[in-house]
Amino acid sequence: MKKAVEIKNLSCSYGKHLVLDDMSFTVSRGDFFIIIGPNGSGKTTLMKAVSGLMKPQKGHMYILDHYLQTYSRRALAQIIALVPQDVPVNFPFTVTEFVLMGRTPYLGMLGVPQKKDMEIANQAISFTDVGHLADRKLDQLSGGERQRVFIARAICQEPEIILLDEPTASLDLAHQTKVMDLMEKLKQDRCVTVVMVSHDINLAAMYGDTLLLLKDGKIVKKGSSEEVLTFQMLEETYGCTLLVDESSLGRFPRITPVPGKFIKQ
Repeated sequence: MKKAVEIKNLSCSYGKHLVLDDMSFTVSRGDFFIIIGPNGSGKTTLMKAVSGLMKPQKGHMYILDHYLQTYSRRALAQIIALVPQDVPVNFPFTVTEFVLMGRTPYLGMLGVPQKKDMEIANQAISFTDVGHLADRKLDQLSGGERQRVFIARAICQEPEIILLDEPTASLDLAHQTKVMDLMEKLKQDRCVTVVMVSHDINLAAMYGDTLLLLKDGKIVKKGSSEEVLTFQMLEETYGCTLLVDESSLGRFPRITPVPGKFIKQ
């Protein structure tokens, strides 16, 4: 299987605080790869490193079999699109104008979009089903609508790899499902490699081809949901009591936190 991302002995720090500790793994092309783990495990830092936004303390990263540092920022932006956890919306752009910003890595010296760029932006808007919002300002949208617009901008970059940091955080159940279905469609229809950080273990179990479980900046386990989401591994990682059984929707685990009031003393 060809590799979309390869990480070798990666370590990252903020000052003297080590956040990622000697991490090595690969992401196969066309994979829906989901990174999970408790708060402070290094998930967001890992995304920053893979996207080129953070320089590692040591280690090597390869994107599509080429050393990350050999890419110019423009070339990297044509390969990787990042949907960060927090995107400011206090600027007066319409949805169409914002999505069209995804074409920036392809524009000429004058930065003027051409007919082809507009066509690609419209395709991204259609793909994410936000056409009815095209003339609305970003600050007039709901959280679920904004998230799909952010994804539309990423799609407009025509990336081979899309990175998403907590894209379903603070969304209701319906919008969580819409975002996850959208990523599955992107993988299936456009063969895009999806790398996502998620706090929702059950969504990860349902959608992830491969899961990466982190704790304290180290890899606990990488594999399928059945391999990673075991009772013992999850309890040791999250430090709480959990019920793990098989989902009624398919052969993947379903995880239920057990509140203290149900635990016999």
